[in-house]
Amino acid sequence: MSKQNNWREFLPELEKSADDLVCKLFDASAVISLPENKTVFHKGDACSNYLIVLDGRVKVFTRAENGREISLYRLFAGDSCVLTTSCLFSNKNYPAEGKTETPVTALAIPAAQFNKALQQSATFREIVFSAFSSHLSDLITLVEEVAFGKIDSRLAKLLLHQCDENDTLSSTHQNIATELGSAREVISRQLKDLETKGYLIINRGNIKIIDRPAIQRISQGLYI
Repeated sequence: MSKQNNWREFLPELEKSADDLVCKLFDASAVISLPENKTVFHKGDACSNYLIVLDGRVKVFTRAENGREISLYRLFAGDSCVLTTSCLFSNKNYPAEGKTETPVTALAIPAAQFNKALQQSATFREIVFSAFSSHLSDLITLVEEVAFGKIDSRLAKLLLHQCDENDTLSSTHQNIATELGSAREVISRQLKDLETKGYLIINRGNIKIIDRPAIQRISQGLYI
């Protein structure tokens, strides 16, 4: 679903740094609206647009043959997808999936206009490669954590990063397992162990940290 193009309202800082070519490109591009829990792209889909998120949140993830998922990264306002950029550069199909976690508004720049702007505008190249570099770094960090990081340390980091101001995380064990690329049973055992030690309390649908210093030490690989 497309709507009136008002990208300046969403990204005023980008407007200040953009040159005339970039502004004209954005003005001429469609703004699309997607509801929550809507697939943005499937694995194997062709990439026809460069998308910039104006508002909302998109999760990019991959799925193994056994159905297990692992989150790669999330896109927020002002972000663009590193996989989309890579697919446009290489003219290949998507190797993963993207799904909205909230209602999303995004700017859709057609591939032909994207490639033309890359050649003609230094500002646009800076925008594209800055976003590409940022999320590529996130992916490398994720690979290192999955390959070399201990699951209890990675779990502690997730709890600290995603909990609210009351030190509470509203999530299921399965969702946490998906985030960490692990199995639900493994996460449940880890959480139960932390609860037994008195570091947190597990309720239905949420987890409350009651000993933040202990969770912080575990996140750093330090054990009591």
